[in-house]
Amino acid sequence: MKNIIAGISTLIVIALMAYTANKGGAYNGGAQGKVIKDFGDTMGQAKAVKTLEEKSDREKEDDKLNALRDKAGNAGAFKVSNAYKSKCASCHGVNGSGFQNGKAMMGPKLFGQSEETIYKDLVDFKTGRKENVIMKGLLISLEDEDFKEFAKEIGEFPARAEALK
Repeated sequence: MKNIIAGISTLIVIALMAYTANKGGAYNGGAQGKVIKDFGDTMGQAKAVKTLEEKSDREKEDDKLNALRDKAGNAGAFKVSNAYKSKCASCHGVNGSGFQNGKAMMGPKLFGQSEETIYKDLVDFKTGRKENVIMKGLLISLEDEDFKEFAKEIGEFPARAEALK
């Protein structure tokens, strides 16, 4: 009886695999399907070069203007420590605003939070009271003194921004 059930289950799984393959793959919908299709495209590089050549003068000027805006936005940011840049800026932005170059970042806004709040949150992430795999992974090797330094620096962000004005 077990062999019959196992055989029927195997046939069902194979039939479902064939059906999925016949429909064009498991990930064949929406934006993700296009990404996967482009990834597998061997002529993707040639298309990218052709797309650059086909850009109008207006589009080229817009690209240059956006590059200048990005540079200006990064130059206007206040100084932060290398530790903040390496551990925090990729998710929370260079200045803790939660935005970088006009785009929302992965992490929430830190700018304007008190030193005590930041410190408590860092400890909570490390101990697991707050759950975030990325934060826990970044903080696992840091000590309490490191948390205090980060909290102090982030707590000073509003004063640093005011000094730039």
